Amino acid sequence: MQVSNNTEFPVTKADDEWRAALTPEQYHVLRGHGTERPHSSPLNAEHRPGSFACAGCGHVLFEAETKFESGCGWPSFFRPLADSVEESADRSFGMTRTEVHCAQCGGHLGHVFEDGPAPTGLRYCMNGVALTFEPGT
Repeated sequence: MQVSNNTEFPVTKADDEWRAALTPEQYHVLRGHGTERPHSSPLNAEHRPGSFACAGCGHVLFEAETKFESGCGWPSFFRPLADSVEESADRSFGMTRTEVHCAQCGGHLGHVFEDGPAPTGLRYCMNGVALTFEPGT
């Protein structure tokens, strides 16, 4: 399943523009609904203050203080910023999960599960390759 050039999102590009703007791995995850290998992202070890944004369009998605160590192998957060992500049903691989994508460009980020910490009880399990990190002060 691949995200198309969907005019419902504020940021749209033709497929060849996405391919030119993203690395092959970013394209595979963000536009092709792929998954990076667990424990492969340098963002797993990122603990500085700052924010995490969509690698496709730069839209800020999560603040660093919402990141936690889940042990799942991917950067995990307990709450996105308001209106930064959207969710949809993902019925691939014979199961139903909740997919998380960027509200600005529709890029696939990962999935959300109901096994996270307080205060939300949610675990936004994101592909690190789909994110960028901007250090804060």
